[in-house]
Amino acid sequence: MASDNPFVDPAGSFEEHGRDHSFAIDSTLSVGRNASLTLGTDSLIVLDEAFEKRDRSNCCGLWPSGTANTRAIPFYNILWAEILDFEITIQYASPTSKTVVRAAELKYTIEAPNLEPTHKWINKLLDRSYGESQKNKRAKVLVNPHSGKGSAEKWYHRDIEPLLKAARVKIDMQKTEYRGEAIEISEKLDIEAYDMIVSCSGDGLPHEVFNGLGKRPDAKKALSKIAVVQLPCGSGNAMSCNLNGTDSASLATLAIIKGIPTPLDLISITQGQTRTLSFLSQAVGIVAESDLATENLRWMGAARFTYGFLVRLLDQMMYPCDIAIKVAIDDKPSIREHYRREQNNHEPASERRGYKHLLDDDASASSGNEDGLPPLRYGTINDKLPEDWEVIHYDNLGNFYCGNMGYMAADANFFSPALPNDGFMDLVTIDGDVSRIAALRMMFAVETGKFFDIPLVRYRKVLGFRLTPRNQADGYISIDGERVPFEPFQAEIHKGLGTVLTKSGHMYEAPGPI
Repeated sequence: MASDNPFVDPAGSFEEHGRDHSFAIDSTLSVGRNASLTLGTDSLIVLDEAFEKRDRSNCCGLWPSGTANTRAIPFYNILWAEILDFEITIQYASPTSKTVVRAAELKYTIEAPNLEPTHKWINKLLDRSYGESQKNKRAKVLVNPHSGKGSAEKWYHRDIEPLLKAARVKIDMQKTEYRGEAIEISEKLDIEAYDMIVSCSGDGLPHEVFNGLGKRPDAKKALSKIAVVQLPCGSGNAMSCNLNGTDSASLATLAIIKGIPTPLDLISITQGQTRTLSFLSQAVGIVAESDLATENLRWMGAARFTYGFLVRLLDQMMYPCDIAIKVAIDDKPSIREHYRREQNNHEPASERRGYKHLLDDDASASSGNEDGLPPLRYGTINDKLPEDWEVIHYDNLGNFYCGNMGYMAADANFFSPALPNDGFMDLVTIDGDVSRIAALRMMFAVETGKFFDIPLVRYRKVLGFRLTPRNQADGYISIDGERVPFEPFQAEIHKGLGTVLTKSGHMYEAPGPI
């Protein structure tokens, strides 16, 4: 994943700031004879002679500073600032290690004649600190007390809630009591009262939230208006790794506080008579079994996935099936170029479609029912297969893996060219009869970022697919990490139907193809 340490000031040290004479006079606020606050290029520069006396450790060396009496607090870490009774308070996320931040504050007394310029200075500080992100977000927080081996509630109170409160996020917290409750909560939610639904859990709760919003009569509006976010408190935290760049609960909380609304492609899955939404992945074969067939080994933690993979690898298991695909981009060089074009698209998030706007450029989202979910362009699993779909009869399939995000777990970047809202799913297929050595190399290549370029990995951008298992009485199909019946299913993508918060406003934090 990207570095978990957001505390390096890209503009350099305090001394470097001091050589920049372009600051306006009102960028510096005097807060006493021995202290001042300056709005630097990327950081709040705090000059306070008291630092040298009481904080010789300099926050474990994590704060960049030029001298012992200065501290450069990146604007990204500033949570709130206000003045009350001639006292200015600045609350910020202070690092206690490279993967943990805690809410902290600075307080200084302001002289009465300086109140008006102080208010203006505070507004400038908050504007620079939040940029395109919304201040004072209103959050419906769902805590799954069973996530993280029962530690999710403890992590919420220790790592998450103090930061949200320091940032003046309006919190409505509710503990979920049973599987599927988040669907019911999201379906009945007053969407005008909230800006985001925060899942303190693994990836299962966001899956329920998307589907709850999708069941509403105003589904398109709800999915566009409400940002769905995850704070990592479970065994599977792929959503946070992709959107927040971390599986640390406190760093992820800081990321959503400063997160920028971003449209997210969602996938309709039809199976039998049901239609559900997927935001992360669909898997059949060795990956699905390594996850779902090892539920009894949860005591092993993340190691159970590796164990399950190796057991099936040694057996060279294969999963016969028929796959029909609506292909969009078929070759790796074109996929890499497609990714780089989006990476270099620096259009401001405020001008991007989504978040309180509907994506009318998506044919499936702009016709038919204007309120509920968009109609299906390619029909359901029960309809005749579209004639322009490519059909492949697989006798030796080892792995079918379709992803909508890069990371499927921390440091497992299976889909490096994945993009939040390009209107495509990323499909990987691998034969089951590859040598064991080749399969092991593929597994290790996932961690090194070289998986995409392996010749044995077939990689395509697709608009839809239909998978029909055969010659097998029972097996495992995973949708967003959840087990569904082992029977035919069909998927199609809806460009920008959902909304999330990202750090950049248009890209995942997972590194792209090398």
